[in-house]
Amino acid sequence: MITLSDIPRRGGSPFTWPMGLFLAGLATAPLWLAPIGLYQYLGVEIAIWILFALGFNLLFGYIGLHSFGHGAYLGIGAYAFGLFQQQVDVSLWGGLGAAVLAATLAGALVGACLSHRRGIYFALMSIGFGQLFWFSAIKLRGITGGEDGLLGIPRPDLVIGGWRVDLDDNAAFYWFVAAIAGLVTLILWRLANAPFGRVLQAIRQNETRARFVGYDVWRYKWATFTLSAAIAGLAGGLFAMAQQSAYPDVMSLHQSGLIVMMVLVGGGLVSFWGPVLGVLLYFIARDVLGGLTETWLLWYGLMFVVMVMLRPEGLAGLLWRRRRPAPLGEA
Repeated sequence: MITLSDIPRRGGSPFTWPMGLFLAGLATAPLWLAPIGLYQYLGVEIAIWILFALGFNLLFGYIGLHSFGHGAYLGIGAYAFGLFQQQVDVSLWGGLGAAVLAATLAGALVGACLSHRRGIYFALMSIGFGQLFWFSAIKLRGITGGEDGLLGIPRPDLVIGGWRVDLDDNAAFYWFVAAIAGLVTLILWRLANAPFGRVLQAIRQNETRARFVGYDVWRYKWATFTLSAAIAGLAGGLFAMAQQSAYPDVMSLHQSGLIVMMVLVGGGLVSFWGPVLGVLLYFIARDVLGGLTETWLLWYGLMFVVMVMLRPEGLAGLLWRRRRPAPLGEA
């Protein structure tokens, strides 16, 4: 199986043709979603989940830390945004700042506990912390609303100087989410292709060797976990805006498993763009197959099993192989 390290590093400008295609897709989505039979709100969902998946893959694909409870930080961001709007002030930037801050603090705390671990121990502990946050969201009814969650979360206007945009309009809200997703993607791409990203890959390949050549492995793992949680919190804040609610299911093990499936099917282990492909494939399966059969999730699950068994490098790895002839002796 190929890995991220087998694909040549692309330093310099982030404006490659895949980046151009991605940004063009974000910019033009409202123009072609309706004509092909899809609804405009789907673009908002996809942009939010792409943001979540790219941040998660920095942890999962680049440094090789298998966090199976990462939905917790999406939920923390959603709850922090909702609580800020309902208890503090109706403010867009204040709410998103609270979402990022809450998820960052939670990620930093959990990361400090997990960064000494690796392999199955890291994975199991990440599940344990994720379930702890999920259980707390259900039981702290006075704060989180329990199983009902926080309802009626306002969607504040976008205010920049004297310019005000009503984000209750789904078209305006999509452009706002797309702009954030595009900006964060550019930052993550540059980070992944900088020396920092190469160190993460070195740690994934051989943690002991990376430590012996002088890298502070614990600090890199902790920083990556914290950054990934912060991006998940940002996605959670946008998700709370989109749904105008926050509820415990967002933090469930099911949601955490879903993001892992998206990244694996898309090929996040071998490409920066793998999570984007995985998110697109999932929502296409949900909306297209879901319109044909109620058992669409069964077929998606079967596709996931076949992909992992036959092409564990996912869609991105498959596309890369088609563009590059296989070495002699490679199947």
